[in-house]
Amino acid sequence: MKVKTIGIDLAKEVFGVHGVDARGKSLVHKRVSRKHLLGLLAKLKPCLVGMEARGSAHHWAREIEKLGHTVKLMSPQFVAPYRKGNKNDPNDAEAICEAVTRPSMRFVPIKSEAQQDLQALHRVREQLLKSRTALGQSSARSARRAWDSRTARDRALTSADG
Repeated sequence: MKVKTIGIDLAKEVFGVHGVDARGKSLVHKRVSRKHLLGLLAKLKPCLVGMEARGSAHHWAREIEKLGHTVKLMSPQFVAPYRKGNKNDPNDAEAICEAVTRPSMRFVPIKSEAQQDLQALHRVREQLLKSRTALGQSSARSARRAWDSRTARDRALTSADG
């Protein structure tokens, strides 16, 4: 097979794979399980592989590059206009395959493991700050409510006395 370009739609268990030759003729159009993806790509000569940049895409990009392929990641919002028909794995893979060949396409750089670790650390820190801020605001509201109910009780008692 003289596959020139491959589009892969990443999923949890089964990936959609679509491959075309230099003239755009569809040569590969199948669903492949997670454990068989690298085996399929290892059988092919080095070519251009496109994927949407999400979840595990950076991991798969690093693994596929080890096989000699050129991997390009794209933002899903830029792939959507190339989808024909409903959103499903085969149509998504075909749209990715089409989009990766466009000269005006904007690509996402592939992150190293260290970059992904650092990004995860920043996200955890950001979430911690959000929850700490929310907790502070929650306790401030509780304190205001307690103060308001106390002052209302005091007003009721003083009006009853006088």
